[in-house]
Amino acid sequence: MSVFTPVTAGEARALLGHYALGELESLEGISQGVENTNYFLTTTTGRYVLTLFEKIAAEDLPFYMGLMHHLAERGIRCPAPVALAGGGFLSTLCGKPAAIVARLPGAPRLFPSAADCHAAGVVLANLHAAAADYDPGLANWRGQAWREAFADRVRPRIDADAAARMDSENRFQASQDDADLPQGVIHGDLFRDNVLWDEDGRAGVIDFYFACDDTLLFDVAITVNDWCVGADATADPARMAALLAGYDSRRPFTAAERARWPVMLRRAALRTWLGRLDYNHFPREAQMTIEKDHAFSRLLLEHHIAHAQPMPEAG
Repeated sequence: MSVFTPVTAGEARALLGHYALGELESLEGISQGVENTNYFLTTTTGRYVLTLFEKIAAEDLPFYMGLMHHLAERGIRCPAPVALAGGGFLSTLCGKPAAIVARLPGAPRLFPSAADCHAAGVVLANLHAAAADYDPGLANWRGQAWREAFADRVRPRIDADAAARMDSENRFQASQDDADLPQGVIHGDLFRDNVLWDEDGRAGVIDFYFACDDTLLFDVAITVNDWCVGADATADPARMAALLAGYDSRRPFTAAERARWPVMLRRAALRTWLGRLDYNHFPREAQMTIEKDHAFSRLLLEHHIAHAQPMPEAG
């Protein structure tokens, strides 16, 4: 969440005229993240987040707004979108599509324990279950087609060894068939900084703008690759086992998922590596942003290739 499009207090006040949210008290830019412009928005009725969508296609935005509304109605702690006075969740600000969502209380746990990882696994499984009856669909825009197209784009900017690894892994992933694995709506970005823990220890999930239809196990792998990895880019077996056990307690893994686990760990690491290469080699100008460490993601991919093992049986 960066600031690519500056918003003045006057512009925010004008936008609030289309909502029943009271008067503006403060507007503060958020530096984390790299996809959208985000502000903390405080009014006389509460605390919210204002998002201006910089890259997401306008026709895809109803999927995200509807998903967050759907999940919030089913008890998932997430940023419920705020409806405009005339209905609908999407408006326009500074020439960009925009939305206001509820601001969740709490803070991320950036150094999670095994117990935190178990809880994160439960949260993810509950999210998958709650989204199971969400009808609108959206393909993963960072799926195989994007991975292969981006490889062609970035290859001239990286060294030969990195290019060879990227191409080899893309070929390996293209050879895999997910047809026998459970599919559904995934969060797609359940990193530690996208889970906020309140004072009572309840977890809430934010940043749904990578959500899409995909293999559920891929979502688990994305989460494990952030929550259960050490500073040396190697997996922490205790934290990984805890997160998988938490997830399995709500939605038991199938035998096919357990066998395909190494493939998904590699795919998740590859996607993150390529995404961070994108952010670093093709940056967009912003008032504030945080660079992403693409070298770490490559090391993690190589770790998973060298230490491939099926998921252990539960219990």
